[in-house]
Amino acid sequence: MSLRTVVFCAVGVLFMYAMFTTGAPFLLALVIAIFLEHPIQWLMQVGRMSRPLAATVICTLFTAAMLGFCYLIGFKIFSELIQFWNNAPNYLNESQRFFESTSERTQIFYSTLPSGMSQQLQGLVETGYSTLSENIKGIVAAVSTYFLGIAKLIPNLLVFFVVFVVGLYLISLSLPALHNSFLNLFENKSQSKMISVLNDLRRALLGFLFAQVLLSFLTYVVTLIGLLLLRIDYPLAIALLIVIVDVLPVLGTSAVLIPWALYCMLSGNMFLGIGLLILLVVIMLFRRLVEPKIIGNAVGINALAALISMYIGFEWIGVIGLFLGPVLIIVYQALRRVGLLQINIKLD
Repeated sequence: MSLRTVVFCAVGVLFMYAMFTTGAPFLLALVIAIFLEHPIQWLMQVGRMSRPLAATVICTLFTAAMLGFCYLIGFKIFSELIQFWNNAPNYLNESQRFFESTSERTQIFYSTLPSGMSQQLQGLVETGYSTLSENIKGIVAAVSTYFLGIAKLIPNLLVFFVVFVVGLYLISLSLPALHNSFLNLFENKSQSKMISVLNDLRRALLGFLFAQVLLSFLTYVVTLIGLLLLRIDYPLAIALLIVIVDVLPVLGTSAVLIPWALYCMLSGNMFLGIGLLILLVVIMLFRRLVEPKIIGNAVGINALAALISMYIGFEWIGVIGLFLGPVLIIVYQALRRVGLLQINIKLD
């Protein structure tokens, strides 16, 4: 491999990392603009519109549909969250009454035992209660910190959304010009190869975006079905919360379901507690088994390559690596296919 190729690959990796982090709203706007290009071209031909007018109409319809969908889903979920929050004091009171009744029954049980055994058993139980209390406090503190962080991110999300919408309009207006400007960076004989690489990358990125949406939707459906079978109140809101936490490697689904199941079992509702643990196992197995296959099929790489690239990417650079890893594999395959990147190992 020549030094020029190494430098090209290094610059490309750094550029893609920057696009997946700081430039995320522009990258998302570019992907959506590519997705909307066919409707724009259709409207230009059928409606005999200019590109600025057609792009404005399509982008406006897309933005309105996205906001409408978020409003309809968000309104229902928000109403359930409000009801859940209003009933939270009742849940805390039930928990307090449970521990008080358990303490009274424990004292009665101690009185029937010999003094030495009673003191020893009481010490073990108190130690267990202390450990459990500390763990619950830690979980509550972690969850509170997490939701506080989400609340602090709301202004950033608003800025992200505004930049994304503005970027979507601007990129859609000038997408052909941007495409030609990028191709002019290469020699004439290399432009056809880059067009092939861009086509592969476009198909892969759209497939990857579709795969992530499909995974989140399927996880939401599995979680919602489980909650409905367990007859949980506010299933829509709780299922959404679990799906959101599921995509975060720091907490994961267990951060919601394990404390919940533990509380249910301690309060005597063994059926619900065991059911929540079974639901946790089902969700984890579903994500681990289905995710590599769906992503691999969507972006055009096999499931093993998708799994390895996602794992290595996550270990190296965190959550961004889950998305950047498969994309780098796609770019590498496209460059090799058109002959722009050749790696031949000689042993003699």
